[in-house]
Amino acid sequence: MIDTHCHLTFPDFESRIDDVLARAADAGVSGAITISTSSRDCRAALALAETYENIWCTAGVHPLYTDEGPHDWDVIEEVIRHPRCVAWGELGLDNHYDKPPRDVQHAVLADQLARIESCIASGVDKPVVVHCRRAVEDLLPILRASTIDPTRFVFHCFTETPEHTRLVLDFGAMISFTGVATYKNAPEVLASARLVPLDRIMVETDSPFLSPVPLRGKRPCEPAYAIHTARFLADARGEDWDTFHAAIDDNTERFFGVRAGGPGGGA
Repeated sequence: MIDTHCHLTFPDFESRIDDVLARAADAGVSGAITISTSSRDCRAALALAETYENIWCTAGVHPLYTDEGPHDWDVIEEVIRHPRCVAWGELGLDNHYDKPPRDVQHAVLADQLARIESCIASGVDKPVVVHCRRAVEDLLPILRASTIDPTRFVFHCFTETPEHTRLVLDFGAMISFTGVATYKNAPEVLASARLVPLDRIMVETDSPFLSPVPLRGKRPCEPAYAIHTARFLADARGEDWDTFHAAIDDNTERFFGVRAGGPGGGA
């Protein structure tokens, strides 16, 4: 399988990428998509993707970084057009924290969606990784008002209620889960994971954060730990491992265009 969302440019992994990838391969995680948070770190993400055949990257501005401009949209577009960059993002809205201010988040989101629409019109059509924390009802109308195909969005690190899960599924997006789904104090997340159809679910770590059980609290979380979340979800959903494993690999390939163990897909 592939860890579909991690942050390998964060300081936790500095000078450790070879070891991190080796541990991931030993665990059965044969690749990773490293996610950008700003126009500054998207170049570093691309550099990793160019260096390692089993790392891919994205390009975008995370809502919690929206007040750290100026945002160089030309750099983001330069990266998004590179074949090793497989998606926009992560982008969206975050209502969990007081900052950045809502108007700043909304303005940067509008800029990004306009850029995506422009790139699609010019023939560069890549999917979108969405950050949405306590903001489903605010964000869905904005995404729905865009011209972007709803099936091209994935709501990553989904920690919302089953009611919100149904709203996202009705919209048409994919949903991805982290180790939070394994936590006993997050039953609503597991309930949400049980609702998602087999062809709409993905698994990630969001490392260096959110290590799953049985490694909860260990920092940094690593791509290797995605296997724990995947196996937990297969069992919790009542699906045998081979079926669930094949499905998440198929979903990753269909959405991002990369596959575990396939051409360019790592070990």
